[in-house]
Amino acid sequence: MKISDHVVALQDAGSRLVEAAARAGLDAPVPTCPGWRVRDLLGHVGGVHRWAAAHVATARAEPFADDEKAAFFSAPDDDGLLDWFRAGHGALVRTLEDADPGVTCWTFLRAPSPLAFWARRQAHETAIHRIDAESAAGDVTSLDPALAADGVDELFGGFLPRRRGRLVSDPPVSLAVQATDHPTAWTIRVEPDGRTITQGLHEADCVVTGPATGLYLLLWNRAGVEGLDVRGDRSVLALWREKATITWG
Repeated sequence: MKISDHVVALQDAGSRLVEAAARAGLDAPVPTCPGWRVRDLLGHVGGVHRWAAAHVATARAEPFADDEKAAFFSAPDDDGLLDWFRAGHGALVRTLEDADPGVTCWTFLRAPSPLAFWARRQAHETAIHRIDAESAAGDVTSLDPALAADGVDELFGGFLPRRRGRLVSDPPVSLAVQATDHPTAWTIRVEPDGRTITQGLHEADCVVTGPATGLYLLLWNRAGVEGLDVRGDRSVLALWREKATITWG
């Protein structure tokens, strides 16, 4: 996907997120984020949007310190929360649209450029939390297969190769996933000290195939295996559920 595609996806996901939040109500629990209410979800994503936009807008070469970062997450009371979210989302979209393609700033995953990184990361940050808001409202909708497949690609090609993380196993186990509606497949071997990841569908202890949206939601721990074909050792998926948590920043 191009930068412009990711910005369009970000715009759409943010609009759907806040619409779902309004339908659900700020005090509604978020089933996919245990312990959160909708207001917590809006405060988190609204803060992330402001944090991300600030890196691009100021061409910041280093991450913000904790006290600086906290300011981005200073959300208002309930009466102003939806408008606060809309303002931060709109500002992020405009920042990415107007940015110099050659802007240099801090990032935390490999990407063709800093602008490509932030556009992609925020598209998926917002898309997955759009699913969270819709789960609170009771009407989860599917994603475009290209966007969902791109999110699987970001997960396997960006987040999981990093050394940190709880997803390890002794003895090693392996998981392969393949989309049926987009040419996307990955195989991951989970080892005692990290993960080895290859593109393509290879022999694995557990193989999951199905629509890209289903894979996206499964791998980001937002849904189970309904609508997916699972073959092999399902305990690998249990390990994923327990230990595959993603941190950013």
